[in-house]
Amino acid sequence: MARTTDRSTTHLTRRLVQLYVGLALYGASSALLVRAGLGLEPWGVLHQGLAELTGISIGVVSIIVGAVVLLLWIPLRQRPGLGTVSNVFVVGLAMDGTLAVVGDLDALGVRIPVLVLGIVLNGMATGLYIAARFGPGPRDGLMTGLNHITGRSIRLVRTAIEVAVVVTGFLLGGSLGVGTVLYALAIGPLAQLFLRLFALPEASGPGVTVASGEPSAPEPSTPAPGAGSGPVAAPTSGQAILPQ
Repeated sequence: MARTTDRSTTHLTRRLVQLYVGLALYGASSALLVRAGLGLEPWGVLHQGLAELTGISIGVVSIIVGAVVLLLWIPLRQRPGLGTVSNVFVVGLAMDGTLAVVGDLDALGVRIPVLVLGIVLNGMATGLYIAARFGPGPRDGLMTGLNHITGRSIRLVRTAIEVAVVVTGFLLGGSLGVGTVLYALAIGPLAQLFLRLFALPEASGPGVTVASGEPSAPEPSTPAPGAGSGPVAAPTSGQAILPQ
């Protein structure tokens, strides 16, 4: 019994470490995309635009937007997990911290490698965070909630949200460029690769402690953006799609 409990504690500890390393790395990688100055991921465009408009740091803007999106879960009847709430704060703090360390970059020969590094690390962060199974990011809960309420496909809902986010962010002064396109093309394959690499086995057996956000079934598959034409089941607090 003691040995089983020890294994359970070790498993939970590894999941928690993986969760917070993934979230911190996500914020750091997003900051590298900002410093590269060649285009941000869709929500990053919005965050940067709002930061330009308000004068608030982009990390704090990310926290505020995440909190607002999380409030939208209430009418959509989504259930947050530990990873959902942690996502709101850790990513923004890590982003501002990295921006404070990494200064402005001028030479294109430096900015391009930084862009590529940021995208790869973002994919790695996504794999770490999702594989920890502590709940979806606030923005993904918004997507699945709207899918469930409206009956529209995940593909349509996701596309509509991200187009609205990118256009709004761009009009506010956010950075839209080749990096945005490269990110859109690369993040799916990278996330899938790192999800497999960082996948954790399910803890089982008597005496296993189930943490908040632990699913009772095996880790769910990430729904493909084009899968299905109707609503999908909203994820439980242990399910995650992307760490945004």
